[in-house]
Amino acid sequence: MPSDTTTLPASERAYRRIRDEILNGELSAGERLTEQRLAAHLGISRTPVRDALKRLIHEGFVERGNGYSTRVAPLETSEIDQIYELRAMLEPYAARRAAQHASVDQIERLRQLAQRMTDRTPPRNDEDYNTISKANEAFHRTLYEAAASPRLVYIMATVIDVGIVARTYHQYTDRDLIRSAAHHHEIVDAISARAPDWAASAMMSHVLAAQACLVQGD
Repeated sequence: MPSDTTTLPASERAYRRIRDEILNGELSAGERLTEQRLAAHLGISRTPVRDALKRLIHEGFVERGNGYSTRVAPLETSEIDQIYELRAMLEPYAARRAAQHASVDQIERLRQLAQRMTDRTPPRNDEDYNTISKANEAFHRTLYEAAASPRLVYIMATVIDVGIVARTYHQYTDRDLIRSAAHHHEIVDAISARAPDWAASAMMSHVLAAQACLVQGD
């Protein structure tokens, strides 16, 4: 991702800034968001802010309140549990299919993303956390696409809240993040080896370890 975002559309710039401020805690869970205040803060008009908020609502970072109000979505324990239960059911299946159907280019993309996470682990600052979380999102989305099942891609996008998954990274210890980075490499190795059982097992270990980290951190 280029460091210079000035050439991006205003709605994309707004989306990235608001998302990053939620991830690094500048905007806290439950905090009320208004188009007017965000537009003034970002130095842009309200229309791109409105577009950015719609996207963030879809991804689970923001939720609607009464009327037209919006706020930073809270991290509810019960919701996180449900998301990881769904991940444990669906993602090993996606990894199994990816081991059978992934293209050479998709495998290389997965390997590059896994290495990007490793290069920033353990994270030293908010930029590292943001890089890891974004690379993680891209890794899992690429894996879903590599599974060669449009229906599965749709289901994953619907039931797995990428916003909540990304925001949990700040709850991980350095040891947790190092283990998570290693899991990503093992998943790629299994897919590259065209070993469906291995890929599914590696993904299951990855998801269950992530869930355990959050339980221990409560």
